[in-house]
Amino acid sequence: MTDPARSPTRGGRLASVRARTTSVAALVVAVALVVGSVVLLVTLRSALETSGDGAALARVRDIATLAADGTLPTLLTPSSEDEIVQVVGPDGTVIAATPNVRDRPPVIAYELSGASPAVRNIEVDGIDEEPETFRVSGLEVGTADGPAGVFVARSLEPVAEAVGVTRTALLAGVPLLLLVLVCVTWWLVGRALRPVEAMRAEVADITELALDRRVPVPPTRDEIARLARTLNSMLDRLHAASERQRTFVTDASHELQSPLASFRAQLEVALAHPAAAEWTAVAADLLADTQRLERLARDLLFLAREDAGPAPRRDVLVDLDTVTLDEATRLRSSARVRIDTTAVSAATVRGSRDELGRLVRNLLENAERHASSVVKVCLGMSGPGVILVVEDDGPGVPADQAAQIFDRFVRLDSDRARTGGGTGLGLAIVRSIADAHDGEIELDPSASGARFVVHLPASDTTDPTVR
Repeated sequence: MTDPARSPTRGGRLASVRARTTSVAALVVAVALVVGSVVLLVTLRSALETSGDGAALARVRDIATLAADGTLPTLLTPSSEDEIVQVVGPDGTVIAATPNVRDRPPVIAYELSGASPAVRNIEVDGIDEEPETFRVSGLEVGTADGPAGVFVARSLEPVAEAVGVTRTALLAGVPLLLLVLVCVTWWLVGRALRPVEAMRAEVADITELALDRRVPVPPTRDEIARLARTLNSMLDRLHAASERQRTFVTDASHELQSPLASFRAQLEVALAHPAAAEWTAVAADLLADTQRLERLARDLLFLAREDAGPAPRRDVLVDLDTVTLDEATRLRSSARVRIDTTAVSAATVRGSRDELGRLVRNLLENAERHASSVVKVCLGMSGPGVILVVEDDGPGVPADQAAQIFDRFVRLDSDRARTGGGTGLGLAIVRSIADAHDGEIELDPSASGARFVVHLPASDTTDPTVR
């Protein structure tokens, strides 16, 4: 089966971020260039026409002044090759004109009204063989013979030619500019995404057997660098989780193997010599190993559930002093040392009664295994919280092992023979339960023997649901 991380995307190259980014950038710029080109052409045409209108109006006023003074010649000199001027009298005859329309009837005249100039576009035939559009400015002026109309026309062909040249340049330049933009965007996006591709390739090569590998972090401070650091942080967590799982499985297998091997050895010896076997003693030994297996399986199940995520727990008010006294009473029936609970006073916390009972039970059993003569239990309020102290008069915890005492399957050197009945999980479970109840556990390094101190947040007792 093809690795999805290595195979091309289903939509081909166009489905890549690089292609999509380039396409969107090209589309946006293309729309902007087209709109800008249209606006440029319209603005250019308007500017050229407005410039011509200014010159034409100035020419109209000059001729109107001559006509009003009665000094207007019949033949007018054009200011440019394409200019047409006609002055039309009250009877509709041409009384003055430029040479190009000297002998023609009014060709650019139209009805005038008011004292303001009037500007129109008129198509004129026969000036340069083909019909041509002129921009005509007209003004009514009073003469000795009556009102006359002064008309000055300029051809719009130069304007059309300028707009056409600009349009041709835009038609050639816009696609070229768009092509350059696409190439530059493609290159820049590819260069920006090169670290992402390197990270993808590295992650694709990482397997459960190579979780120590990390993705390269680019020497920048942008989002891609933050992504690389986040991926490496995730790989660190996965690596740590994998190592914990591998250690957990290895240690659990070893712990389960010991009682099973003892089971088999005792049964093989008893069956090999059935007449000499003391079956009552064999049964008692097998029962002890069975209890040890049951306790180990229960502890492993608890830690496995905790690793899978905190399960919903019944959160009620719990009389921790009652729980502590109950667990101490249960342990006294089989304890080889004295369990002193005289310093236990009332304390209420919020949480799970079963889990808090397991916390106290594990601390008491751990202390009983290592104590020489007595286990002391203290419980009471301490400021805003509850403090539980379990201490024994045993050999204590070596300084070089104090930091690992709450890790799973950690045992003291004096208990390596596994004859004390411990599984190496009790204190790890205690720390897990304390953390789940927003508390903490610590080992008092200054005490003789081992002194474990649990801090839990206190809760008021106004809630009637107290267990």
